[in-house]
Amino acid sequence: MAYWLFKSEPDGWSWDSQVAKGEQGEEWDGVRNYQARNFMREMKIGDLGFFYHTQKEKSVVGIVEVIAEAHPDSSTDDPRWECVDVKAVRPFVVPVTLAQIKEEARLADMMLVKSPRLSVQPVTAAQWKAVCAMGKTTP
Repeated sequence: MAYWLFKSEPDGWSWDSQVAKGEQGEEWDGVRNYQARNFMREMKIGDLGFFYHTQKEKSVVGIVEVIAEAHPDSSTDDPRWECVDVKAVRPFVVPVTLAQIKEEARLADMMLVKSPRLSVQPVTAAQWKAVCAMGKTTP
């Protein structure tokens, strides 16, 4: 299993929006960055990801699961863009802010710290465990 981080603007697609989709989940569409798209191409069903609110919140607020591997993004006719489908698994007991992540030495190499603008990014197993522990959430 691999771990990921999915960034979303809560005004456009929030954790509550994701939860409302239930077991059917939703496409993680609209990604228009080649590196982020390529990460989605690597994802497998059952992989887990952090749901990260951008903008003012800047925090990990939940865990999602990949339920469909990369396929054409239905929000465009351009065949270059693909997406995966994800469903909500559980909220974080305590959201983990970007500031907290930056302060944690074990997370200094986390892509969120080094490449904060990338909307979809990998997370190592050690980083996954550390962030879940910070958020008092079962990995």
